[in-house]
Parts: sequence; structure tokens; C-alpha cells
Amino acid sequence: MRGSNDVASAVAHRLFREGYGVVIHDDPKPSVTRRKMAFADAIFDGEVTLEGITAKRMEGVNLRSELISPTFIPVVVSDLIRLVKKLRPQVLVDARMRKHKKPSRQFSLAPLIIGLGPNFSAGRNVHIAIETARGDYLGQVIQDGPTLPLEGEPISFEGHARDRYVYAPLTGQFSTRFQVGDKVISGQVVAVINETPLTAPISGVLRGITHDDVPVEKHTKVIEIDPRGEQAQITGIGERPARIADGVLTAIQTWEATHVH
Repeated sequence: MRGSNDVASAVAHRLFREGYGVVIHDDPKPSVTRRKMAFADAIFDGEVTLEGITAKRMEGVNLRSELISPTFIPVVVSDLIRLVKKLRPQVLVDARMRKHKKPSRQFSLAPLIIGLGPNFSAGRNVHIAIETARGDYLGQVIQDGPTLPLEGEPISFEGHARDRYVYAPLTGQFSTRFQVGDKVISGQVVAVINETPLTAPISGVLRGITHDDVPVEKHTKVIEIDPRGEQAQITGIGERPARIADGVLTAIQTWEATHVH
């Protein structure tokens, strides 16, 4: 599993629950906002539990396929190619959700490559693509052709949609003393990138905020605020990631029916 964000974590969680051996790979300091809905903080804290399943950071050099645990999900930040050569996975899921970047072809990494979200095209840069856009096609398994282009507004809470988010105005080091779940007031300084302050655009609770001391790229989403306060979902697996996870599971099971004997 490439990625430790909320979508990648929901997929890893579902596959692990279904009995698959799962390993998560990500950067040493991933830029993930919805951290209470993800396994990302295992990279910073050593381990984290999401809806009853625990992920633990492990060093790739110590990880072998026969050691993949039935009791927790390993999270690894070492070189991806070395990890793939060591584990020889049957399936690789690219769930990094890098919406503005064109993905490279990854066919050499595993017999089945699944890509989630914009810019993936089944048969071109992955074997199977999964739709991640909200709407009727969310979670759809695409056997041939691209996912929908990136467009539309984020989900609205109390009339606030895109204005609930803060995007990095520059590339630099993200610093904050705030945590997911903290209350913030409109105009309050919540974080800084290098010397540039980032203020809360609305009042509410932090549904997502990038971990302190993480390098971020310009235009990356770094803060998400939910104006609903105590009614906000800030922990657990969300409905959209769960639907995407269903699609990935269906894709793998369908592939196994014809390729694994």
C-alpha cells in the first residue's frame, strides 16, 4: 500500500480485516491532514490504532514476507524498490492521492497494480483504476480507461466547502502546536510555513492538520476545519474512504478469481 492517508488507511484496514497480508509504505515525514482517520502517525509515534487495527512502524531491512504479522500492519519508510524486491507482493495499491501529479508506470512492481483517483488510467499506467470522486461512481472498478478528472467542490458542512481548507502558500517546513480535534477561531494563527503564518479561515474544530515539522509543497492541503464542532467526524474511517476500500477489495477478489490458483 503506497500512502498512509485516510483513503490508503481505509483500504489497508479493509484488506487486513479480510485476511490479506498488508504493508504500508510512505515518506519518512508524510504530509497527511486527517491523521485521526489514518495510520500516518505510526511513522511519527511508532504505532497507532484505527478502528481496532494497529499499525506499527518497522524498518524495511527487518521486514520479510514470512514476518508480515496477522496482528498488526507494518508501516515502512525505507526505499520502495528494495522493499518490493524483498516482499515480492502480488498486489500494489497506489493510494497516495497525489491529485495534481502525473503518476509513473508501475507495472514492474507487482502482478496487479491498482491506482486510486485522478490521473490513473487502467491499461496505461495501472492495471486497474478505482474512482474516488464523490457521486454515483465512487468506488467503481475501472478495467479500461481513466478515472474522472479532478473537479468539483469538497463536501460542504454548514455552508462551508473549499473555504474550510488551508493550502500551503509556499513550499517549506510546516510547524504547529495544534492537534486534530482542537478548537480554533476564525483568524487565529494555527501554523506557520517557514516564517509565513497560516490562519484559520473559519471557526470550528480541526478535522485535519499536517504533523508538526513536516516539509510541504506549495498548494498542498495542510489544514481542514469542520464548523460543526462536536458533531464533526475527526476519527475513524469515513464513508468515502470506506466505499473506495470496497472497490479495491472487489478488484482484488475479481483478479484473484482468474489469476491465483
